[in-house]
Amino acid sequence: MNWAHLIELLAAQQSLSEHEAHTLFSAIFDGGISELEMGGLLVLLEQHALTQAELHGVLAALATRVFHAPAPDTQWRPVLMPAYGTARNQPNLAPLLALSLQRLGIPVLVHGALSGDGGVASAYLFRELGIMPNASLALAQQSLAAGQSVFLPTGAVSPAIADLLALRARLGGGALARLLARLADPFGGESLHLVPATDARECVMLQSLICETGTTALLFESRDGDAVVDAQCRPAITLITEGAVRPLFDAEVTPRCAHPLPAAQDLKGTAQWITGVLEGRIPMPAPIANQIACCLYGAGYAQDLNQAKAIAAVETGSLAAA
Repeated sequence: MNWAHLIELLAAQQSLSEHEAHTLFSAIFDGGISELEMGGLLVLLEQHALTQAELHGVLAALATRVFHAPAPDTQWRPVLMPAYGTARNQPNLAPLLALSLQRLGIPVLVHGALSGDGGVASAYLFRELGIMPNASLALAQQSLAAGQSVFLPTGAVSPAIADLLALRARLGGGALARLLARLADPFGGESLHLVPATDARECVMLQSLICETGTTALLFESRDGDAVVDAQCRPAITLITEGAVRPLFDAEVTPRCAHPLPAAQDLKGTAQWITGVLEGRIPMPAPIANQIACCLYGAGYAQDLNQAKAIAAVETGSLAAA
């Protein structure tokens, strides 16, 4: 493949065909491009809005470079949570969502980076809460089957994505790598996939993609691209299953009054705050209680959204969830 030709196309803001995107990203994932060309391509790709055809090609290349395993043998769909947020001005509450669902018996697989890239990574919080990363997908399956919460490093899901994310330290950016990490699915469509979009344009693009692939997913906007909603102002949350789109919650216009959140960069304080919520000493933020209800419905735990909202209200002590 003539990489220089593809660099010229991208520099001229032209789109690649699905085949070209598949071929290019297969080489990127496999380390088949020189460092000089790789640097130029990634800089251009960071500035390039992927078309649907390009994204299909990229994901086809990625699908064969993600470790796959059958979903846990339970009566409910497992919940798949990508944890690649980069926010610096709000606390990371992804473990709160994961542990709340796990307490209800729903298997939850969280995957993400082991480092925080300047912020408080989910891996840090899980460690603080006594949950160590699993070394492999096989070990993660055993933990899920035992009803334990699971955090899996990116490299155990897809070494190709881990390598791509590692380039951020040298090249900056990383938005494309984080998008691909959010879309990686080790369960091959058998989970309820939480898919955060960073803005409205990406939300439209991802909704179309999810409909075409037949994935079961909860789609919502997230300022930091993480799989938990804003704890103070809930975004719209949409359930997509078998190509059907069902809005579950509308976006809130103004933030709700709630118990003060921990400081964004306070690791120990955030872990203690999460523990306080799980123990009932601190109120569950209503937007997260709403997201728990959406997960209960999407995973098949509840027959309809109203039942899911009632269960979430009882389990979290949040009347706003009902």
